[in-house]
Formats: sequence, C-alpha cells, structure tokens
Amino acid sequence: MKRIANIKKMTDNPFLNMYDMDAVKLNGDLFKYYFATRRGEDELRINTHDTDADGISLFAVCKEKKDSVVLIREFRYPINDYIYDVPAGLIERGESAKDAAIREFREETGMVFEPVDFGIEAARKATFPTVGLTDEMIATEYGFASGSPDSSRLESSEDIATIIADRKECARIIKEERVALRALFLIILFLNSPEDDPLGFLKI
Repeated sequence: MKRIANIKKMTDNPFLNMYDMDAVKLNGDLFKYYFATRRGEDELRINTHDTDADGISLFAVCKEKKDSVVLIREFRYPINDYIYDVPAGLIERGESAKDAAIREFREETGMVFEPVDFGIEAARKATFPTVGLTDEMIATEYGFASGSPDSSRLESSEDIATIIADRKECARIIKEERVALRALFLIILFLNSPEDDPLGFLKI
C-alpha cells in the first residue's frame, strides 16, 4: 500500500526546511503531515531510505579523572533557555563519524577527544532522535577527553559552557536541570557502570 501521495517543499532555508505531504491513512484517506529535514530535495530519506548519519553526538569520559564526563550547558533558541547535553554537531559531506566527533568536540569544548574502538557496534549506529518531526539521523561516538576547556573556537551564535561533571554532579543534573534526552540516557548508563570501567555499558 502506498503511504505517501505527494510531497511539497514549503521553505527555502540554508540549514533546515519544512515539507508538507499528503499522507495516506490505512483506510486510504489522505491527511496532511509536516516534517523538517536538513537534506536536499533529492536526498530525502522518504525516497532514499539510507541510514547515513547527518550528525554526531559524543560521550566522553575524562582520561585523567575517569569518574567525570564532559557535558555542555547550551542556550537553545527554540526553548529560550539553557539545557544540559553532550557535545554534538553536524557531519560534513565526505567526513567520517569519528573525524566529525574529533572536530566537533574540539570546536565546542576546546578539548581533545579520543574515540574508543571497543564495545557493541550497535551503540554507534545512526538512529532517529525525533522521527515524528524529522528524518534526521544521529550517530554516537564514545571515548576519552583530555586537555582543558577552551571556548575560543565557538561561533558568536553559540552560547556553550563546558561542564566537567563527576558522578555526584551528573546525578544532580539529571534530577534538577533541563537535560536533552540523549544526554539523560548516556548519563544514566555512566552512573550504572563500574567506577573503574566508566564505559563498561558498551560491553554489554
């Protein structure tokens, strides 16, 4: 059964665009459905069904202090407020997820990110964070961070503070602060891993 009758681009913006579609109900009736995408008209997942990641998120344990992780506190315009998250960014065309992770981590935090190669591969694959609204897929890289936070590489539109959070602070953050969903689950996994093996959840 065909589930989409027509797709029409509604906006023409550089980073994100809205589409309107005539979707088909199980009984054959049409209804309007709207979604956002970072992709060009010839790259929509509706047509390609590819699983290439558009963006990367990073979970980094401090190399010299393995009871702590690197988080960010970032101002987000859609909520007009700050939110705790893990470092993240877009993957550039032709760039691997690991290379994007190293670059984005450096740009957002000023620190060095060293990806780890152990663990279940499924934890790294690209997934849909908000599939009801967008076709965007995000991959996750895990590793260790070294160096000191440095905000000099941030763009003028970015209001980001790097947070080195130990287990006690991580627990406080998820209880008391606004937290992005991906950060929430990664912090919970970290808090439930052995202190001497903070990325142990990747070996499950």
